[in-house]
Amino acid sequence: MADAQWTRHHVLSLAEFTPADYDTVVQTAVSFREVLSRRTKKVPTLQGQVVTNLFFEPSTRTRSSFELAAKRLSADVLNFATGSSSLTKGETILDTAKTYLAMGADIMVIRHREAGVPHTIATELDRLASGVAVLNAGDGQHEHPSQALLDLFTLCLSLDAKNPGIEPLQGKKIAIVGDILHSRVARSNLWSLSACGAEVHLAAPPTLLPADFAAAFTTASSLPRTIVQHWQLAPALERADFVMTLRLQQERMSQHRLPSLREYHQQFGLTHARIRQCQPGVKLLHPGPVNRGVELSSELMDDPALSLIPQQVTSGVAVRMALLYLMGSRPR
Repeated sequence: MADAQWTRHHVLSLAEFTPADYDTVVQTAVSFREVLSRRTKKVPTLQGQVVTNLFFEPSTRTRSSFELAAKRLSADVLNFATGSSSLTKGETILDTAKTYLAMGADIMVIRHREAGVPHTIATELDRLASGVAVLNAGDGQHEHPSQALLDLFTLCLSLDAKNPGIEPLQGKKIAIVGDILHSRVARSNLWSLSACGAEVHLAAPPTLLPADFAAAFTTASSLPRTIVQHWQLAPALERADFVMTLRLQQERMSQHRLPSLREYHQQFGLTHARIRQCQPGVKLLHPGPVNRGVELSSELMDDPALSLIPQQVTSGVAVRMALLYLMGSRPR
């Protein structure tokens, strides 16, 4: 496995990831992608370790993907369900984490609707010198590192299926379209894609893309990053190599930010006609779940010549196996 340079105990954010870190994840995921193609899709890499999925927020794709990834690595898996937990009796989130620590957890995968919860748990576990690694599976409007890493891996495979790596991303134009303000996926993808040399173009209505949004990523980084904002769709799509659409997250909107879903689709929804502005051979991504007929048309989503959405789901297991392996293989 390509883990010689891996030094990260927790994976809470991609803000400090280096190109070498991204390449390590990609190359390790390549190895596990090969494992998943075998008749026996299981390796004893994390045998005897306990992976705990603490999902305080509903999830289908991410939770199932992490559970399958841990089982493919032969880890023991504990799944936390909010509705049947002691949280309903007044137990705190930290007490819940400590309960699983007492059960022998080695890695905690944490998802919460409030930003910062995985960081808080990781800080407390470090204070206790537990040695437990924490992986952020999505926290509020902050980040979703594993989703951005599986998106990166999907792009690398699309550019070179035989020898995937981050180098071919240099100079590629990638448009991210949609509810950028509320998207933790967009934030993590901005860190990863720009660090790997892609030119990232953002497109959304002004209510979903503040004027200073890109500056937070370009000024707070030691790496050179190219991030351009647009409040119209056309300039973002022009000559784009890849387009990623984002779900309108109405559950996270505190105010009415759009006149209607129909008007949004008319202005920012993707269709076959609109993507003619992109590069020939453009590919589409979406982190899911998709609002058909809003972010993109059903015809476009189901077009196998254009859509990488099924590949994203498949990539998720290999990438999450890579992350669990890299974190679980470090000395405690």
